[in-house]
Amino acid sequence: MKLQPNDIQTWFDDHGSDLVAGGLRVLVIVVIALVVRMLLHRAIRRLVRSAVDGRLPGALHGLRDKARVLESTVLSSERRRQRTETLGSVLRSIASAAVGVIALAMILGELGLDLTPIVASAGIVGVAVGFGAQNLVKDFLSGMFMLLEDQYGVGDVVDAGAATGIVEAVTLRTTRLRDAEGTVWYVRNGEINRVGNKSQGWSRALLDVPLALGTDVPTARELALQAAQEVRDDPAYSAMVLEDPEVWGLEAIGAEGLVLRVTMKTVATMEGPVERALRERLIELFDANEVSIGVPQRLVWNVEA
Repeated sequence: MKLQPNDIQTWFDDHGSDLVAGGLRVLVIVVIALVVRMLLHRAIRRLVRSAVDGRLPGALHGLRDKARVLESTVLSSERRRQRTETLGSVLRSIASAAVGVIALAMILGELGLDLTPIVASAGIVGVAVGFGAQNLVKDFLSGMFMLLEDQYGVGDVVDAGAATGIVEAVTLRTTRLRDAEGTVWYVRNGEINRVGNKSQGWSRALLDVPLALGTDVPTARELALQAAQEVRDDPAYSAMVLEDPEVWGLEAIGAEGLVLRVTMKTVATMEGPVERALRERLIELFDANEVSIGVPQRLVWNVEA
């Protein structure tokens, strides 16, 4: 059946007002959705920036349950920037998706479509996807809390259980580490059950010095303390040492000899160079004062026939 011009005119006369009103309502929904999205993005940017800089509102202080010691360096700036961008990006994406879904549902309702089959189908798909993406969701949630709580960041030396090394990148799904041999490790955030950060605050150079049985312990203590003090006063290492060195005393007594423990509080991640310098100085002083390093000993009985 061919439509006549009069039929089209009649349809517009009967439904024109409803069509215009519906179009206006759809336009209002779109405008409101865009405004809400813009306001949410602005609020998210402020909230994430405040959270990363340590200025959370009182109601959100529980998300930061430990103090952080960070220096104003290029590295910490990069770390803060990365955390801000990552958290802000994912939160803005979630907000945009939520606003878009709600706006689309309202528009379909204005067009007279029955949303019941669509909602039911979406629910079934959501359940299926949820079961298949449990690990992905776990990785994302773990990554968000790691970044928000500042458990570690770019440049930190961490022990993540599965791998140990310098953090090169932190995303919501994975953490990239490079170990001492140069191997790059990609660790899923959801698999990190515990993490040890060696770069926050300070470190401790801890050296267990083996001594031969029969060594004069007070003399060895004095020499060990002297060696540690000389390392502390060395211009090459003085900036790395935070406090006066300590000799804690005998740590163990065994068949191989005695163990004397020496400690020095250092700048974070600087314990390695300090320990190496301390070993060198200890060997020099022990050799000069005829103090023997502990070595495995064995008693042999020579029984003549």
